[in-house]
Order: sequence, then C-alpha cells, then structure tokens
Amino acid sequence: MKYGKKYADSIKAYDRNKQYEAGEAVGIVLDNAKAKFDETVELHVRLGIDPRQADQQVRGVLVLPNGTGKVNRVLVIAKGARADAAKEAGADYVGAEEMIQKIQTENWFEFDTMITTPDMMGVVGRIGRLLGPKGLMPNPKSGTVTMDVVKAVQEVKAGKVEYRLDKTAIIHCPIGKKSFGKEKIVENFTALMDAIVKAKPAAAKGQYVKSVTLTSTMGPGVKVIYNKI
Repeated sequence: MKYGKKYADSIKAYDRNKQYEAGEAVGIVLDNAKAKFDETVELHVRLGIDPRQADQQVRGVLVLPNGTGKVNRVLVIAKGARADAAKEAGADYVGAEEMIQKIQTENWFEFDTMITTPDMMGVVGRIGRLLGPKGLMPNPKSGTVTMDVVKAVQEVKAGKVEYRLDKTAIIHCPIGKKSFGKEKIVENFTALMDAIVKAKPAAAKGQYVKSVTLTSTMGPGVKVIYNKI
C-alpha cells in the first residue's frame, strides 16, 4: 500500500508493533496528527465476545469529562411545554409533524442528533427508513427517546457519546480533538474504557478486551496497553 508523505513519516516515528501506556500513546497520536484541520482522536476497542449473540451486546452512552469537541446540532421532536423547554435548553431545532415532513419532502438533515418524547415516536417512525441508515433514529437505550428533553439536550451538547459493538466485535468512538491536548484526551480515554469494562456482558467468557488502538483522523493507529480485564 502506498502512503502519503505525512502518513509515511508518521509510521516511522514509532514502533507500530509495540503497545504503549495510554499517556504515551496519546502523545504519539497527537504528535502525528499533522493535517491542517483539528483532527479527531478516535478510540477503537476489539472485544472478545460474539456480537451475533443477543446476550453479548455492548452498548451504552457516556458524557465524556471534556466533551468531544464536536458542535452537535440537535433536533427535538416534541410538543407543548416540552418543546418550549427544549428550546430553552439549547436545542438547535424544535418541532413536531412539520419537521418530519421537512425531512421527508426536502431531504433535510441539518442536524446530528434527534431527540423525541415517547408520545411522538409514532410520528418519527414514519421516517425510520430515512433516519436508520444515517444513525439518526432516536432510541431509548441512547437516551434520545425521553420525557426529560432538557437533560437529553444538555447531555448531547456537553459531549455525550454512544458506544456500541459493530459486527466485527469492535467499538469505534471519538474521544476528543487534537486541540484538547494530552491530559484531556487521556481523561476521556480513561472514562470511556471504564464504561466499556463496566458494560461487560455476564455471558462473556475469556479475555474481554482483546486490543485497544488510538488514531487521529488522518494518522496511523497506536496500540495501547490495557490490562484491567
């Protein structure tokens, strides 16, 4: 595989076969995030479980200590007092059937997270086939179907992330921006890893955390030592 010059230089800067302590790994990732934009730092965790088994699913949400650095545009589907409360809480867009129609007829997706109250799920369900493939369908497990829209909006704006196992038994999740610096990235890393460990299914056998890797948007992966489980 032919790499670009910056990427090629990055992979020469450290031993790709070596595992590093979290702080050192984050330092290597930040040193090699050389793009002209503020690169995202991502965590990739391979777990020793079978994602095909219903009793071995790993999924949860977490407000990272230092947020993600991403500006998250929030759409709330609600009516009455809860719609008003959502606006006051900082939601970017608030509405009901008219917003669903806007998505349907205008292919409008100028939002990153949709939050809705349970009574509006029937309306939202009409466009499930549009929202699902984009990962925008509200779900009680992720805290985006709730009567407490104020809390939901505040958490999303504060840097809530959803982590979930994919079909290859890997969790991929952003944990901040290069501009955060080493200390804040390490804090977010520790918080997310602790959450993943706590989410270990009772049915999981053997080694739970198989590998942990940190990358930046354009940079190579750095292996991290993680021996807690």
